[in-house]
Amino acid sequence: MRTKLIYPAIAVLLAFAVAGCQKREASRKPIAGHVILVGFDGWGAYSVPGADMPNLKKLMQEGSYTLSKRSVLPSSSAVNWASMFMGAGPELHGYTEWDSSTPDLPSRVVSESGTFPTVFRLLRDAEPDAEIGCFYEWDGIKYLVDTLALSEYWHAPDYINNPDTLCSEACRYIKEKKPRLFAVCFDNPDHVGHTAGHDTPEYYAELSRLDSILGKITGAAVDADIYDDCIVIVTSDHGGIGTGHGGKTMAEMETPFVIAGKGVRQGGEFGESMMQYDCASTIAWIFGLEQPQVWVGRPMKQLFSCQPQ
Repeated sequence: MRTKLIYPAIAVLLAFAVAGCQKREASRKPIAGHVILVGFDGWGAYSVPGADMPNLKKLMQEGSYTLSKRSVLPSSSAVNWASMFMGAGPELHGYTEWDSSTPDLPSRVVSESGTFPTVFRLLRDAEPDAEIGCFYEWDGIKYLVDTLALSEYWHAPDYINNPDTLCSEACRYIKEKKPRLFAVCFDNPDHVGHTAGHDTPEYYAELSRLDSILGKITGAAVDADIYDDCIVIVTSDHGGIGTGHGGKTMAEMETPFVIAGKGVRQGGEFGESMMQYDCASTIAWIFGLEQPQVWVGRPMKQLFSCQPQ
């Protein structure tokens, strides 16, 4: 008789344990108050060791990084920016071409905005009054971020002839609005990769210029008095080879992921596998958000010296 009573008792205990875990998961506190994601389109991980990027390498030393984050296929822009923000691959979000502005496959689920759920939407639903922004040079970004979830989004006009405009506006926004989550996406080094070519002197010169921009953006966070409560992420959608991309070479597939700031451990290079869609999951984890069931991304929890409570 006692044996028969053990199993219902265990079932009850397990039910309480699961409920407790779910409650703790739903009430986790953020690791940091702000996240700034800086994206460089067409930035291959192969270039980092030889690049003159002191601001980036300072973040690498102060935080954690991998040069082996893999893009989804095809290794092109819209597919990978979507995956970066949407926590899943093209099979689920439906953006399959380099210039997709709407899903080529029906999105597996859609949010109240009518788009596949993005990390911007998750934060907006959790914090209706949060300041959330995305500024970009390539106009295709606006189709991938759920603009209805953003407080402000902005496309830099004629950025080829005015390459400093996006940086100036991004710095202004950081200092004036102190955003909770801000993504700023630069079209280079992709443009240079398509003209002069990847892994060329012109390509590395552009990386050096972008590094100075990175320094200005982190400096704006200092000026805004949010840097000590901020996590900075620097990453890319894809790399390239010759004057193109979209294929299956590792020069096209491997992209950097650098993270530093509040709560990030000074761990240097990490060896765990990371995919493009893990970026969204990691940002959601930072903010203590529960990710949707349809997401397949995994937060890089091992990168943090403290865990949300």
